[in-house]
Amino acid sequence: MNKKKPNKIFSLHSLFDYDRWEEILMTITHNKPRSLLTAFGVFWGIFMLVVLIGGGNGMQKMMMDSFSGIAQNACFVMSKQTSEPYKGFRKGRRWDLTINDVAIIRSNIKGIGHITPILFGGWTDKNVVYGDKSYTAGIKGVLPEYAYLETQQVKSGRFINDMDVKEQRKVCFIGTRIYEALFKKDEDPTGKYIRVGGIYYQVIGTGKGATNMSIGGNAEETIVLPFTTMQNATHSGNIVHLIGMTGKPGTSITSIQEKIEKLLKEVHTIAPTDAQAFFSLNTEKLFKQFDNLFLGIHLLIWIVGLGTLFAGIIGVSNIMMVTVKERTGEIGIRRAIGARPVDIMRQILSESMVLTLVAGMAGICFAVLVLQVANVGISASKDEIDAGFQISFGVAIGTGLILLTLGTLSGLAPAYRAMSIKPIEAIREE
Repeated sequence: MNKKKPNKIFSLHSLFDYDRWEEILMTITHNKPRSLLTAFGVFWGIFMLVVLIGGGNGMQKMMMDSFSGIAQNACFVMSKQTSEPYKGFRKGRRWDLTINDVAIIRSNIKGIGHITPILFGGWTDKNVVYGDKSYTAGIKGVLPEYAYLETQQVKSGRFINDMDVKEQRKVCFIGTRIYEALFKKDEDPTGKYIRVGGIYYQVIGTGKGATNMSIGGNAEETIVLPFTTMQNATHSGNIVHLIGMTGKPGTSITSIQEKIEKLLKEVHTIAPTDAQAFFSLNTEKLFKQFDNLFLGIHLLIWIVGLGTLFAGIIGVSNIMMVTVKERTGEIGIRRAIGARPVDIMRQILSESMVLTLVAGMAGICFAVLVLQVANVGISASKDEIDAGFQISFGVAIGTGLILLTLGTLSGLAPAYRAMSIKPIEAIREE
């Protein structure tokens, strides 16, 4: 004798049972005022969750885009006054990095990828002149390897190269704001001569750094010279203001930074324990701090968003409890004429899930619309292709599954309450 398979609470047949869906919608419509208030709780909860996730994604993208042009495995070192006496030298001694330090670091420290000395100058009033126009700009002398530390967005022409450095050419790469101030719109500046600090240089290119974080001032307002050319122009000799370097692929710059500082302290006779003799900027640590910061922000977003959503789900459970109490007589009659407990449970769960899903999907759609409007507005104001105020398809699917799960859970207690109703007691109460 074949055993009859146990009935499932949900089945494909129940999904396409149009009479069942009509009954569910009629029940929800019958309790319209309470259903709308409950649905709004779910709507607002999922709306807040999605908007917070999308807003967090946008903040993270804009923050990371601000530093996207800076190498994520780089270190910049600059000399400061000593804070300890050492080998006859007094405390507070001034010392300078030199061009020889670059060669010493390159030959003694393994794992160095690119390294460049950097000289700074300029920022005197109207120190850049072309024809009858002038501009106040910063000046920076670097090697071509600097482009590996701070990515350059070349608008026209080219960046400095090895031959410019080797032949000490009087050429310059100018920022976009300098170009706009000195030249006419759409005028090609390459090949033209501008006077910088009383010396004429030929413009070889225009552009800016690919990041809002620029070394030595805003790249749009800075003139870049070959390092040797600036050495001669400023009579700086072997002095270097800053040394920038990156680690080789697979080598953490943090792991070799202490070795670099220890080596430089030995070369310049600085106490090994002097922690204030250097100013250093480690971009690897900086990016790791940002990652940890946004990890905490995303965790907080999920806690706040899910908390708001749970409040709405509790409202759904409460309204279904009230619905079950009001329909005690109806449920009792259905049980008396042969309805199985699983049928009653399926009915209550279906109503709970439909109410949750309809309100939740409306909240998701409205949140996506709000994020898209914010995305378009911020992208237009910042001249960016995409500000990042949006959620991924995976997150949308995930929130939908969360709604489905919570909708089911919110209906379990009312469903079990409905299943426990006995026909005789229900009819007597009616």
